[in-house]
Amino acid sequence: MLPSQPVDDLTAGRLALEAGAWQAALDAFERALEKEETPEALEGLGLAAWWLDLAAVVFDSRERAYRAYRSRGDHVSAARVAVWLAWDSAAFRGEEGVANGWLQRARRLLEGRPESPEHAFLAARAAVFALFNEGDPESAEKLAADTIRVGRTIGAIDYEMVGRALHGFALVTMGRVPEGLRELDEVSAAILAGELSDRLLIALAGCYLTGACDRLRDHARAVQWCERIKEHSRKVGLKPLFAVCRTQYASVCMWRGAWEEAERELTSACDELSICRPGMTTDGLARLGELRRRQGRLVEAAALFDRSGAHPIASLGRSAMALDQGDPRRAAELAERYLRRLPAKNRTERAAALELLIRAKAALGETHELNGARTALDELRSIAADAQTPSLRASASAAAGLIALAAGNPDEARRALEDAVDLYEKGEAPFEMAHTRIDLAHVMEGLDRTDAAIAEVNRALDALTRLDARLGIASAEALRDRLAASPESAVSDAPAQSTSGLTAREVEVLRLISSGMSNQAIAKRLCISEHTVHRHVANTLSKLDVPSRPR
Repeated sequence: MLPSQPVDDLTAGRLALEAGAWQAALDAFERALEKEETPEALEGLGLAAWWLDLAAVVFDSRERAYRAYRSRGDHVSAARVAVWLAWDSAAFRGEEGVANGWLQRARRLLEGRPESPEHAFLAARAAVFALFNEGDPESAEKLAADTIRVGRTIGAIDYEMVGRALHGFALVTMGRVPEGLRELDEVSAAILAGELSDRLLIALAGCYLTGACDRLRDHARAVQWCERIKEHSRKVGLKPLFAVCRTQYASVCMWRGAWEEAERELTSACDELSICRPGMTTDGLARLGELRRRQGRLVEAAALFDRSGAHPIASLGRSAMALDQGDPRRAAELAERYLRRLPAKNRTERAAALELLIRAKAALGETHELNGARTALDELRSIAADAQTPSLRASASAAAGLIALAAGNPDEARRALEDAVDLYEKGEAPFEMAHTRIDLAHVMEGLDRTDAAIAEVNRALDALTRLDARLGIASAEALRDRLAASPESAVSDAPAQSTSGLTAREVEVLRLISSGMSNQAIAKRLCISEHTVHRHVANTLSKLDVPSRPR
């Protein structure tokens, strides 16, 4: 038996990286550097440190590796390290200008050279910056197409699939939803089939898929993939990417009413990212702020939105919070400001702001405001028609109902809001469904269908209570109490099962009379006025042909 050949430290480090043994890899590369400083050992050290969240080591080793490759005349390897440094500058330090500088340097170094994995890596990273940092899905779509083309040309399926995931995300953002979903579904199939081997690129592709589903509000699809991504991240130790994907998963949990799970994911992700990737914390903070807003903890929500700066979710949250606090004019101004910054080509990304703008303008009720709301509704309807997800269709239907209500068309408003409730139920969105039921209750009240209005409020209260949405609960309870106190609440459209033709409310009053309760006590029990109780008693006695109340 031949003795095994000794493995040098550089090779040992590379093997440890392939196995996901990050600390062993770090140790091996440090030993290699003690013997000789090579760019390969420095690059390996930087990658091991990246996995271990050692930011200072990452920057030091990669900057030295870049200089060493340049000195050697290896422009392709230098470009590869430059792309990594672009990513690091954004993720660790939030330095977008520096990140763009490194990307441009990599682009210059690769000019005129045969296509390689470095060309695909550069195109993919540039597509990410275009889509998420610059809000330019058209540029992102072209860069993602370049990634796909290079990946196919050189036979690198991992890069091809990452490119397709980004391409699908960009198409979804532009409103070309069926095309985008086809791309994303293909990526899903390739991952499940085990066609990809690079653990980093697998995780990235999965994150882009989840993000696209979240933007579409296609949360059923997102749930499936979030679970797979989380499991994959745990298995291979993708701690930084797991933390980022967790914020997207938390939004899915938030939408579906799993608020405790959303809170756990967001707080854990924010804690992890604040230590290892401070440049990436704003997304988690903004999403946590939105959760706090929904919970009715507005002071905490405002503080988190402030910490998130101009993050899109924080900007939308400030507009929604203005509505929560009864300031529709401020809400409209904030929504309009958001939309001015976001080009019309970012179609699905504009949907939430359009919905807020419509709600605010409908609340203002002035003719010119309603005209503006109708213009926004046209755009929202177009986006929802392209997406065809229940929740986006529900959003458009609810918005149409609010405009109809503000314009004095209660029957039209009723139909639109009823449709929205049904669609939100299909989309598994309990918070949105509850608030739409409250809007529907206002419509029913205007139609003098008070019992139906109370029924909608009670259903809304059930959902809001399960969520522990404090502000929503208080609002719904106030509406219910007001409705219950109105004279109309005594009238029921349907007769009770009685040969005397008593209504359900009259049967209820009769039972309480029979138990010996006074009009005042009955009024208190049913949350209605004594005058209404007196009218019920008179109607009941008349229908029963009884001259006076039983004693």
